[in-house]
Formats: sequence, structure tokens, C-alpha cells
Amino acid sequence: MTKLKLLDTVATLNPVSIEQLTLVEADDTAIESLPRGQVGTIVEVYEEDCHYLVEFADTQGCEYAMAILKADELFVLHYDLAVA
Repeated sequence: MTKLKLLDTVATLNPVSIEQLTLVEADDTAIESLPRGQVGTIVEVYEEDCHYLVEFADTQGCEYAMAILKADELFVLHYDLAVA
């Protein structure tokens, strides 16, 4: 598995429940979870236990939620071809 790094763009492999989320707007509590495949950015790395603080933002860059997730809950997205 690829080592996750600060500022990596990632997608969720599973839905993220409302209990795991910190929502920016209190009005957003109507959502039950973020869906599988939701795109976010790693904004903090907790090396000792392989957890990552992921920020979720809309296409305008406005943050709407954050969650602490494990490496096995995330998939790194690549924009450039990685040659092995």
C-alpha cells in the first residue's frame, strides 16, 4: 500500500458515518454519512497510529466536514502517471 502523506488527495473506500464527522455547519446534520468515493485532502498525519485527518470541501474550496480515518479507509488519487 502507498504511504499516505500530508496534502494527498484521497477518496473514501467506504461510507463515513455522521458519528465520525466533524461538520462545519451545524445545519448539515441531516446527512447520515459521506458516500463511498468522497474526495478529500489529508491535512494532518498521525504517524504513531496510522490515522489521518481528512478535510472534505466542495468544488469552490469551502470545507464542509473533517474526519479522522485509517489508512485502509482511504485510496490515494493520482493526477500524473506514476512509473514503476
